[in-house]
Amino acid sequence: MAASGYSDLREKLKSMTPHRDEERDKYVDGASNGSGKGRKRKFRESDDDDCEHSDDSTELREQEARRVRSSIQQRSIFTPEECALIEEKIDDVVAQGEAGLYREHTVDRAPLRNKYFFGEGYTYGSQLEKRGPGQERLYRKGEVDEIPSWVHELVIKRLVSSGVIPEGFVNSAVINDYQPGGCIVSHVDPLHIFARPIVSVSFFSDSALCFGCRFQFKPIRVSEPVFVLPVRRGSVTVLSGYAADDITHCIRPQDIKQRRAVIILRKTRPDAPRLNSDSPLRSSPAERPAPLKAKRSHRKADPDAAHRPRVLEMDKEENRHPSASRHRRHSISSENYWRRGQDSDKHRESSGRKVKMRRH
Repeated sequence: MAASGYSDLREKLKSMTPHRDEERDKYVDGASNGSGKGRKRKFRESDDDDCEHSDDSTELREQEARRVRSSIQQRSIFTPEECALIEEKIDDVVAQGEAGLYREHTVDRAPLRNKYFFGEGYTYGSQLEKRGPGQERLYRKGEVDEIPSWVHELVIKRLVSSGVIPEGFVNSAVINDYQPGGCIVSHVDPLHIFARPIVSVSFFSDSALCFGCRFQFKPIRVSEPVFVLPVRRGSVTVLSGYAADDITHCIRPQDIKQRRAVIILRKTRPDAPRLNSDSPLRSSPAERPAPLKAKRSHRKADPDAAHRPRVLEMDKEENRHPSASRHRRHSISSENYWRRGQDSDKHRESSGRKVKMRRH
């Protein structure tokens, strides 16, 4: 170090990367003269502090949270007794779905969450031929069941009489039934499909609706939300404006601690695109090609499989290359066993006899 003129390695590194100081000065100067307002400042202040961020990002999140909150209305309308009656009806819907009494596209199943479309349903997610916002389509008329009469009598009429929605507004009702740990990923209800507002009523248990989250999978992780809205059993939540159109909302797995159901009431736009006879669904049975044979890893688990590993592959290899398959099985064993296998192969080649190997 002394030979090179530096007594401290940090000074040498600093001299080798002068551009870092230039970048730092640029950000500091920009912040001081106003030209860099809104930027994050990231530079090394000391050996102990990795970086310093301006308060701008925190302020922006707080502003966004205020915009979300200002475009949400929430009211507690349904009494515990009314909730209990509606929850019995939801259980009836689940039972009819399990019994196969609904039309094909009325029921959409997902891990820890089942969705029931009534009145109008639409394609989304893996059902889309092309992924991305704006690709959703309403199902053809008659492909989902009509809105049950109890939804009209017990839910919609109650919301109309309370002044939440106007008469005749709802033509689409969806029931989302969540099990503990269930979720729905961040999304915006399709703008080209549904008019605003978006109305939802919660049942069975309390939960939370989160805004501005990002999901990651395997394992599932959710970023910190911009805004968290508690939703109580029997409460009505109305999304419009910024909360409905300009920021995503989701249900996080950690917010579903008990079974929870929500009835979502919406109105489809008159010009909403709809599937027709020339645009079959990805999952349409009539158009679906013959399924390929599943890989072993996708087959239904066999409880006895652990006691006979790789038997099928061994049979196939033995039928095609008897000596090679035996040699391969020996090669993955211990060294002594492999040597015994070599001796056995040499003996078999010299005698011309096929030695029968016992399976393990």
